[in-house]
Amino acid sequence: MADRPSSSARESFIDTFEKETATTLKLLREFPAAEAELKPHPTCRSARELVWTFSLELALGMMALGDKLDLSGGMPPAPGTFDEVLGSFERSRGAMLEMLRGGPAEQFSGTVKFFTGPGTLDDWQKMEFLWFMLHDHIHHRGQLSVYQRMAGGKVPSIYGPTADEPWY
Repeated sequence: MADRPSSSARESFIDTFEKETATTLKLLREFPAAEAELKPHPTCRSARELVWTFSLELALGMMALGDKLDLSGGMPPAPGTFDEVLGSFERSRGAMLEMLRGGPAEQFSGTVKFFTGPGTLDDWQKMEFLWFMLHDHIHHRGQLSVYQRMAGGKVPSIYGPTADEPWY
């Protein structure tokens, strides 16, 4: 089947997913929970709402792997506390890793419908969709690292040294 990713492509995604989400956990565990409602600008989401994005992305990935990507109900609102959104991310990450590692290779095959523009849905290859969600996750983690600094929290190493975690 032409759209079925090789086992090495699957393993590459799983390894990258595990490493990137572990780095996100490191950042989240350093975030000062008392600053959960921080917004760098009135049009920005709060830190708590931004962290909730990570769980929503994982939910979309799991739905896609299970052939049940349904956006008709909209997205649920973020829980009320930073600890709740952090706990949700930890649980969702564990469930996604279990699904990625334990599911059949066929779960990575086929397509799902997702947005390709404002109000436009189109077919995505599942593996392409999973990479898209992971890249979006990394993008939002970068946003959160700016919030982290503004909140007075320590910014751990993500791809290299930081003022709070120098390598030299």
